[in-house]
Amino acid sequence: MSSVKIERVSYAGWPNCYRVSNDQVELIATTDVGPRIIHYGFVGGRNMFAVFEQQAGKSGEAYWQIRGGHRLWIAPELIPDTYALDNKPVQATVDGDMLTLTADVEPETGLRKRISVKMTGEVTITHEIENCSSGPKRFALWALSVMAPGGVAIAPFPPRASHEEVLVPTNPLTMWAYTDFSDPRWHFTKTHLMLSCDPSAMTPQKAGLFNPETSCDYVLGSTVFRKRCSCDPNAPYADFHCSLELFTNHEFLEVETLGALQDLAPSERAIHVEQWSLHHAETDVAARLRPLT
Repeated sequence: MSSVKIERVSYAGWPNCYRVSNDQVELIATTDVGPRIIHYGFVGGRNMFAVFEQQAGKSGEAYWQIRGGHRLWIAPELIPDTYALDNKPVQATVDGDMLTLTADVEPETGLRKRISVKMTGEVTITHEIENCSSGPKRFALWALSVMAPGGVAIAPFPPRASHEEVLVPTNPLTMWAYTDFSDPRWHFTKTHLMLSCDPSAMTPQKAGLFNPETSCDYVLGSTVFRKRCSCDPNAPYADFHCSLELFTNHEFLEVETLGALQDLAPSERAIHVEQWSLHHAETDVAARLRPLT
């Protein structure tokens, strides 16, 4: 296994970033705003995340900015709580081969957000939110990756079975008011749900599902980005029990995972962990996906 290197760099106009890399993949996080991971890709390769040029390198805005990259929110989606500003600097801590980004307490919510990055064979992204307010809070951790346009998200359903084997429902498929499954960007197989990001299709689309072993692949050109997490089928989840949500418009596609809804007393913390990996098109992973698309 190659050694991990963490170094200070500038990126996309932000002077204070951290690059976490080995000899295969690299990840870049900002500290001028956040916590936010703004780049993930093979070393020297394209960024799998979208970055919005008009918002890059900036900070201190009075309104929430999507910017691109990977961020941490709370669900269910509410204004202003979900859209608490993340436009200020965050504290970065390097402990061996782990990078941790910690934000100030949000005045809108009384919550403190933290993202930790540890690169081994995969990349482990640990999301943490602490209730720093004086009262209880109920929310789910919501991890959103803003993918570069032009790819397709491929999410497996839980294991399928015959009518004779399983009589009861096994998982939800959640729609939003604007969801239109006749839109050609959606594609269903027996085992997978797919959503394409078409730069010429202007209307948004979104849907969600639950899978105890939640995973999703985003196939962009010759690269596959995979994120996955384990979920508790006996715990409550937001948005009609979703552990994965897919959203797209003409500019990007979001691959979003959710942790369970939790009730946090003051000073309590909630954690949601994702595993990330990248694969070349000639690998077995991409070969298995190709017939599905």
